[in-house]
Amino acid sequence: MALLLKSEDPKQVAKELLSNFGKASDNGNFFDDDAMVIDDTKVVGIFPAEGLVTLMTALRECRLRPVAVRSNHAAFCDQARSLGLVVAEEVIQKRSDESQKSASNQETPVVREVVKEVVRERPVPATMLVDKPVRSGQKIYARGGDLVVLAAVNQGAEVIADGNVHVYAPLRGKAMAGASGNVQARVFSTCLEPELISIAGVYRTSENALPKHIHGKAVQVRLISQDGKEKLMFEPLVS
Repeated sequence: MALLLKSEDPKQVAKELLSNFGKASDNGNFFDDDAMVIDDTKVVGIFPAEGLVTLMTALRECRLRPVAVRSNHAAFCDQARSLGLVVAEEVIQKRSDESQKSASNQETPVVREVVKEVVRERPVPATMLVDKPVRSGQKIYARGGDLVVLAAVNQGAEVIADGNVHVYAPLRGKAMAGASGNVQARVFSTCLEPELISIAGVYRTSENALPKHIHGKAVQVRLISQDGKEKLMFEPLVS
């Protein structure tokens, strides 16, 4: 999962995290030592490097485990390394360098081969299908694909997917789509009554009540960009 920072004020971000997912909040058990990537690439200004300690403390109190950062700022990356975090781009570059080094150390054989036209099918992302009610306390995670639920998601239950979340029944628990940072992911439900909806780290809780024309109706939820910030858009599904 990724935490997409939108504010450059670490105290404000920590306050919002604790109010929504801290031990004293209604969602204090939402996470269970889940790994988290801190991403400040969407911050308009500069997130202060020294504020990373404050942010990590808040994440741990929310039962999240910060393991890496994604940033365009050198000071932020240096501070992350000093705190034992990995810089995501650094890992990718290191693997690329190792691959190139390995390839350069191998002799290139002269091979004569017959070129044949091969048609390859593109791999289809895995989809997890659940046809039984998701009870309170249960957490279902579709890693690397979509999640389709054909029964009710009760209060206190959690359905999570790296892709889209489809619930063809009442959705009364928590639904998180795009858990690995996919901003194109969506949430669909034929009866939307959620405790929490989240897409790529942008969330809305039941404390902010849904409008009457949305609550309990067939709805899709997606991310839109407005005034340089991402927000959730709730749209009725009309046949």
